[in-house]
Amino acid sequence: MMEVEIGLQERKSDKELYSYQQGAIHRIFEKFDTAPDDYHLLYQLPTGGGKTVIFSEMVRQYLKNHSKKVLVMTHRIELCRQTSAMLTEFGVTNKVVDAKADLDDQAEYSCYVAMVETLNNRLNDDKLDISDVGLVIIDEAHYNSFTKLFKFFEKSFILGVTATPLSSNKELPMKDNYQELIVGETIEALIENDFLAQAEVFQYDMALTSLEVGSNGDYTVKSSEDLYSSPVMLEKLLKAYEKHSKDKKTLIFNNGINTSINVYHTFNAVGLPVMHLDNTATKKQRKQILKWFRETPNAILTSVSILTTGFDEPTIDTIILNRATKSLTLYYQMIGRGSRILNNKSRFTVIDLGNNMYRFGPWGADLDWQTIFKSPNFYMDRIQDDETIEDHFKHEMPEEIREEFSKSEDLYFNIKDVYRTATGNGESSKVVLERSIAQHAKICIENSEDVYDALALAKLLKDDIDQRILLYAKCISRSTGNFLHWLKDDYKKKLNAYLRQNFDEVFEQIHGHPPEE
Repeated sequence: MMEVEIGLQERKSDKELYSYQQGAIHRIFEKFDTAPDDYHLLYQLPTGGGKTVIFSEMVRQYLKNHSKKVLVMTHRIELCRQTSAMLTEFGVTNKVVDAKADLDDQAEYSCYVAMVETLNNRLNDDKLDISDVGLVIIDEAHYNSFTKLFKFFEKSFILGVTATPLSSNKELPMKDNYQELIVGETIEALIENDFLAQAEVFQYDMALTSLEVGSNGDYTVKSSEDLYSSPVMLEKLLKAYEKHSKDKKTLIFNNGINTSINVYHTFNAVGLPVMHLDNTATKKQRKQILKWFRETPNAILTSVSILTTGFDEPTIDTIILNRATKSLTLYYQMIGRGSRILNNKSRFTVIDLGNNMYRFGPWGADLDWQTIFKSPNFYMDRIQDDETIEDHFKHEMPEEIREEFSKSEDLYFNIKDVYRTATGNGESSKVVLERSIAQHAKICIENSEDVYDALALAKLLKDDIDQRILLYAKCISRSTGNFLHWLKDDYKKKLNAYLRQNFDEVFEQIHGHPPEE
């Protein structure tokens, strides 16, 4: 058999490893020296921290000092090619084991790079000799597709690498497959030392209770498409883009192909430079679209989740989460696409249209990955559901309507607080709506010269009224469609009647004199 050192050259790469990357390699090699040969180790490092650089240098050093081979596993063909190219840069001649690979010359290589499904087929067909593999590196290790391959490597040291050591399947926690987690640099530290860009986040309070959760624990494509393809949501997306990202390079993430196509048509209709990409695109189409996106300064690319891993485009200025997710990993992957630094780019914009920040906290928050690794269910069970999140929303009037009520200092009325106080005092829940109507009437009168002005302003309060009625219905636990419809109509009638009957009296209380005749 040929010596395994064949193919190992001097490093070609001019990439200097940063101190934290060298530190990670040192900590991992310490485990090689002290742990059993079949130890399973997990290493966490944020997206953009250079995981591929770290394990490429590790492979180079391992092959210099050990008489065994290395296998690197990925879950996507793009990652396979990128990993192979990076290993070559580091002086490691490697063989990509894909569907077309000729394995007759496998003995000449000390390092293989393979995609999980292809490797599974080759191993089951007994086409690849892995008897001499001492180190297995698994990129994006949180994906469960890798676990079926562990049985082939019972005598190998396995190193899983991930930005988020939380399994994509609640039933298969990572602690069942890995004995230990090493935590790398935090996002905060990488930002402070100019390795990652700082996120400027714009959150929108979104009503998401119509979304349904599927068997995989995340929101279904169908319920997401029903909501995010609606004209109201498409208009909200377009306005958010125009307010926070106009003329900036923007990547939009959607949950569903139809939503992404609708986003494309919405942006295209107003003359914006936009393209759509999903996993049905051919290799040629994908290459052309990504080339256009890279070279066009104000490009907008609307996509489904195919660009969450293995896609690095440092020129991105804005990430728009035009979807909700219950996956912490997906949340970090999507935002991470904008965090690469470039020349003078030290900041990027995130627009959250899925309450994701409320669900998981700010991107870059100092998460306790050790606790998440050891007790994933404890962490996941503490994430708030949509109803709880939305209970804390404070309804804000659109600016153009707010201007019509410019003489009023405070337009907000806390239905839940008033309900709690009223029921605590033994009053009927009906007084909540009576007090809400009185407050709405007051702000209409404050900004009017006569009753006709006030009645006109009352019509502008439709969305505000709808929001209050929904909160009231939750308080009294009655939310059928017919009941809500009746309640909204009744509220508007009573508000108009209140204005007609009490305009003069309330006007005089506010201004100290009756309205002019």
